[in-house]
This record gives sequence, structure tokens and C-alpha cells, in this order.
Amino acid sequence: MMQNVHLAPETDEDDLYSGYNDYNPIYDIEELENDAAFQQAVRTSHGRRPPITAKISSTAVTRPIATGYGSKTSLASSIGRPMTGAIQDGVTRPMTAVRAAGFSKTALRGSAFDPLGQSRGPAPTLEAKKKDSPEEKIKQLEKEVNELVEDSCIASSCGDLKLALEKAKDAGRKERVLVRQREQVTTPENINLDLTYSVLFNLASQYSVNEMYAEALNTYQVIVKNKMFSNAGILKMNMGNIYLKQRNYSKAIKFYRMALDQVPSVNKQMRIKIMQNIGVTFIQAGQYSDAINSYEHIMSMAPNLKAGYNLTICYFAVGDREKMKKAFQKLIAVPLEIDEDKYISPSDDPHTNLVTEAIKNDHLRQMECERKAMAEKYIMTSAKLIAPVIETSFAAGYDWCVEVVKASQYVELANDLEINKAVTYLRQKDYNQAVEILKMLEKKDSRVKSAAATNLSALYYMGKDFAQASSYADIAVNSDRYNPAALTNKGNTVFANGDYEKAAEFYKEALRNDSSCTEALYNIGLTYEKLNRLDEALDCFLKLHAILRNSAEVLYQIANIYELMENPSQAIEWLMQVVSVVPTDPQVLSKLGELYDHEGDKSQAFQYYYESYRYFPCNIEVIEWLGAYYIDTQFWEKAIQYFERASLMQPTQVKWQLMVASCFRRSGNYQKALDTYKDTHRKFPENVECLRFLVRLCTDLGLKDAQEYARKLKRLEKMKEIREQRIKSGRDGSGGSCGKREGSASGDSGQNYSASSKGERLSARLRALPGTNEPYESSSNKEIDASYVDPLGPQIERPKTAAKKRIDEDDFADEELGDDLLPE
Repeated sequence: MMQNVHLAPETDEDDLYSGYNDYNPIYDIEELENDAAFQQAVRTSHGRRPPITAKISSTAVTRPIATGYGSKTSLASSIGRPMTGAIQDGVTRPMTAVRAAGFSKTALRGSAFDPLGQSRGPAPTLEAKKKDSPEEKIKQLEKEVNELVEDSCIASSCGDLKLALEKAKDAGRKERVLVRQREQVTTPENINLDLTYSVLFNLASQYSVNEMYAEALNTYQVIVKNKMFSNAGILKMNMGNIYLKQRNYSKAIKFYRMALDQVPSVNKQMRIKIMQNIGVTFIQAGQYSDAINSYEHIMSMAPNLKAGYNLTICYFAVGDREKMKKAFQKLIAVPLEIDEDKYISPSDDPHTNLVTEAIKNDHLRQMECERKAMAEKYIMTSAKLIAPVIETSFAAGYDWCVEVVKASQYVELANDLEINKAVTYLRQKDYNQAVEILKMLEKKDSRVKSAAATNLSALYYMGKDFAQASSYADIAVNSDRYNPAALTNKGNTVFANGDYEKAAEFYKEALRNDSSCTEALYNIGLTYEKLNRLDEALDCFLKLHAILRNSAEVLYQIANIYELMENPSQAIEWLMQVVSVVPTDPQVLSKLGELYDHEGDKSQAFQYYYESYRYFPCNIEVIEWLGAYYIDTQFWEKAIQYFERASLMQPTQVKWQLMVASCFRRSGNYQKALDTYKDTHRKFPENVECLRFLVRLCTDLGLKDAQEYARKLKRLEKMKEIREQRIKSGRDGSGGSCGKREGSASGDSGQNYSASSKGERLSARLRALPGTNEPYESSSNKEIDASYVDPLGPQIERPKTAAKKRIDEDDFADEELGDDLLPE
């Protein structure tokens, strides 16, 4: 076995690698089979060796053993191995295990080798932690507090502010319990300050969003005054926000400045935001000079759009023209930091084109579009604000703004300013200048041309020049087929010509291009209403109501459609919503009164008619209904004031003065009634009814004027008969037929009523009365003789709708007569 071993010379002291392969011979197990002593020990005593002492030197025969590198080492026998911890050759032997790994004293001869102890089965389970220990209770309580804080934040982000506040309060209560338990178990230094801070901060935030400002301020004070919380002073900005909401501007500015002192100078963005809040507070407090100082500092340090816009407003408020111009130029010069070139594909590479298409509508692109839209809004608003005041005229001011915009990165806004200039001319009713500017813009590119033509179309449509409106609407549509305003204007011109189906198509196309075009949706609802497609019209207005929740026009249209669908209860409900939005609209109030009158609820109808009259006392239909209502309830004095107002509004209508006179007579004021009749006769000397009432009233009062009025009455009746005969003869000569005018109950207009014919007269009149849902007017013209008849009979039922109720002269002569027919 040793024949292949080559020993290196021992005298080679210059070998650089000597000693690298030397190791303790105890660990050499390759030659254990040839070790006679080891084999004998294994066979006789199962590895047990007799005890040896450190004093007895080893007697085992050493033999050299070869290594792969030719080094020569002596291997001692296991019997002669030095004792653990003994000193041999000046070196202390390291300590070893008392028992060999995988072996035990109780092992049987011939047992399988199992150093890992797998035959003994699985390891016993770990000992469970005691749940009732103070440490475990504290950890569990911390976990619950964290979960409550997270739930509160999630509820607040979802809009459930009440639940968020309840969760925050629960977290605060449990956190206080946690602090007390920690103080009992550990030292105060081990308290979790981060958890306490998060709980208090979340609680203060939830108080603030729930508008519980006093509680929020108290909670913020607890955080700020605690010196153990680092960087808590920045929360004074939140306290300043609360004071700003409470309009306590002095304290808001104080806390903003305290927060500004807490922010280091390296945190520039935070300092700029706090200074913007200070500027806003100064603006709301009306201290524009202080606000200007804040915004000027911001524009010099880190210019931004909001600061530039607010600075322009401040200079406008103080009326400094030159500073307004400079502030507007600073606003224009604020960089947008938007790279439009990256959305343009530079080559025909398909991969590059796909990447470009993918990023055109990503979130970053949307943010950039929003930023650009905000910048354009600020610039346009500032220009419209300062243009009328920076120069001697608003036209010169607009021209200056246009020149500044053209020299900036917002070149496309120049045309929009020109359109605003034309709109300003429209507001000043200078239509010629507006049309001239719009026609100049009509020669621009397609977008501007479409906008100008759209405005021209609307302008001509409002002037009822539908031909020009249609022509410019066509130009706008051809320039930009996807312009919803142009399509809506085109639909309006078609609607005005009565082609409702075609108008509906234009409105639908406008909605397809822009689903948020409320004008098109409103107009298509009106179109369906004209086409009697009430269900579709109702759907359109309900959709519009979902977009415009408080639009009185939309609510009124929904109520109107329900009325057309003969659903008055729903119509009343929607009109009540209209009243909640515009409580002083007399037309809506009168419509509610009309619907309640239809339903037979006179008290509610009177309430809304009276409110309508109070806000607009010139609606003749409302005045007439109120006068008739007081007549029905026999409050003659109150009815007089309404009929007198009606006579002032319509002085050529004799019926109102006759109604006033009749009310005076029914109230017992005969002298006032006689004076009113005489005054009416002077104004209307050919009125037969007035003379008849004068004859009867003078006869009852025993006045001599009765005979004079009787002669005038006969003369007027003869003239009336001659006129009617001429008309009848003319009609007979032309082949026409004219029925005999229906007269009194006896058929003779000149015959006096007698007591025996009174019952027949009343029966005929009751049969001729209109129903409850019919208009208050007679079906034929009737004449009455000279006997006095009171026009206000208690048995006459009043009309149900104010829109249909009328009192004509012939109606007054017949239908308004009462049952007190007195014979002469």
C-alpha cells in the first residue's frame, strides 16, 4: 500500500508550499482500516478505550502517512491519543464533545447508523407562547391600534367621514390603554412614540374633515406641545388651514409663519407652499399689498402658475396698470416643462411607433394635459380681467394681450383672445364690431374657423336670421365635423324650420362626439317633446338631471312632460324641486297653483297663486284667479283690489270695471257701485251691460237718472238690432246662413223678465254652465234685457285652471249673472 507513496525530502526548507497540507492526524480516516490497534479496539470493546492520563506518554508506534502533495506526517494510534485539554509539545489540545455524534452508551451492537436521530420520530412541537403574558398583550394591542388607524384612513378616502372619525376615536382610546400598560411593564423610554403620533395625527385630521374644528385644534395642540415628537412644528400649517376655514385670518397667518420657521431652508418646495397659503390668506383678508409681497417673493424664487395668476389679481385689485402688465408677462413666462416632441414618432420604426402610441394617453400624458389646460385657463382669465383696464379701451387692452401671447409659448391662445374680444363686443351690444372680428377669424385655420363660424351662427340665430345662421353652421360643421357646438347650432336652425326629425339627428351626432354636451341633450329632449315621443323626452331630461342636479330649466321640463303624460302628482313633485332651486319664480308658482287647482286643492292653489302674485303682480291670469277665488269665498272687499289692478293693466277692457262695481254692490256699498257704473259709462258709453245695470240700480235706489239711462239703453239696443240685421242680410245675400243669436229665456231680447219665467231662466242657465274641467266661457253670445241682474251669483262654479279662465264681455253678460233676477 505504501509503494505508491513518494515522500518529499525533509531538508527542503525553501519549499513555498510547505505546511499547507499538514493537519492533525486524528482527523485522518483514510488509513483506519490498516490501523491494527483501532480495529482491535472496535472488535473487542465497541470503541471503548482504557482511560489514559496526560502524564503517560504515547506508546503507539507512529508511521508516516503520505499526502497528495508528498508531505510526510506521523499518525498516532487512537489508543495513544492525547487527553482532551492536555498539553502536548507545548500546544493545548482543543476540547471535544463528551459523546460522539450519533452514538450513545445504550446503543446495541449491530444497530443502524443514525446520526440525525430520524428513527426516533418527529421532533416535539415548539412550546406555545403564553398569551396572558404582558408582552403578548401589549403586542396584540399595538396590532389592533394600527389596524384601526388603517381602517380610519381607508374610510376617509372612500368618503365615509363619520366611520373614519369613529375608527380614529377607537384607535385613540386603545392607544391610551396601551400606554398605561407599557408604563406598568417597561420603562417610559420604551413607549412607541411613532404609534402615538400617528394616532393623534389621524384623529386631528378626521376632526378637521368632519368640520369639528375646535376638537381638531385641541388635538393638534397636544401634538405640537409634546417635545418628544420630532418635526411636529410643521403641523402648525394644518392649524393655520383650520383658522383660514374659520375666517380667522390673523391667527391663520400667525400659524403659517410659525410653520414656516420650522421648515429648513433646504426644503424649498414646502416653504413655497406655505408662502402661497399666506398670500391666499392676505387676499381673503383684503390685504393686497401684503399678498403682493408674498407672491413677488415666490415669483422670484420659484415661479409657478398659481402664484403668477394670484399676483395679477392682486395688482388688478389695487389698480396698478403697469404692474398688471408685468405680472401678466411673468405668468406667461412660467415654464410648463412639457416636452411635446416625445409624442411625435421620429422615424418609421414600428417598435418606436408602438411605444409612442402607448404613451400618448398614459397617466403622465394626462397630467401634462391637465397642467397645460390649467395654464391656458389662468392666462385666458387674466387676459379677460386686465384687458379692459390696462389701456384706454378694452379693444386696445385685448390687442396688447394678444401681442404678448403671440410672442410666448402659448401662440394658439391668441385666436381665442380674439374670439373673447368679439364676445365682449356682443356684451356691449356692438354687433357690427363682433361680426367683423368673427369674419376675420373665419379665414384662419380650421379650428379657429369652426369656432368663429359657430359664434356667427349663434349670433344670427338669436337675431332670427335663420338663413344666415344655417349657412354659418354649415361652415362650422364642414371645418370641424367633430365640433359639438357647431352641430348643435345646425340642429337649432333645422328645429326652427320645423324639421324635428332632422334636428334630432344633428343633436344625436353632437352627443356622439361629446357625450357631455348638455345643450344638445336638452335640445333633443325638446325635439322629442315636439314629436310627442314623451317617454324618450323624459329619458333625455332625466339623464340631463343626473349631470345638472340643480338646473331649474331641466326640472321644469321634467315636470312639464309629466303633466303632458297626465301624471299631475309627479308634475307637482318635480315643480316643488324647482321651487326649492328658484323660490321666487312667479311662473313656476302659478303653474303649481294651476296643478293644485286641477286636483281640487283650493287652499294649496291659493297659496301658490298668492306667492306668484306677490313676486310678480302683473300676471293677469293670476290676478283673475285670485279675484274669482275671493268671490267664491264671498270676500268681496278683497276681490275689489285685484279687479282694480286688472283694470289698471287693461284699461280698455270694460269687464274689470264692471266686476269692481258688482263687488261694491254685493258688499252693500251701493253708492260706490253707482259711481263706478257711472264712471264706466262715461268711458264706455256704448256698453249695453253697463247701461242695464245703471237702469236697474237707479230704479232700486229711486233716482231720476233711471229714465235717462233707459232711453239710452233702448237707443243702443235699436242700433244693435239694425247692425245685426244688416250683417244677417249680407250673409243671406252671399249664400251663407247665420243662426239666430240666442237671446233670453223667452227668445225676445227686448222683453222684460217676469216672475213666472224666472225658474225657466235659471234652468236654462244651469244647463249651459261649463263643467269643472271646461274653460269658463259661454258657448254662445246671449243678450240680456234691461232688468238688473247681479253678475256675481253664488251658485256659479269658478274655473279650475288659470290658463283657461277668461271673462269676456258676453260671458259677463250671461254666465256671470246670479240667481237674484228681480222683476221690474
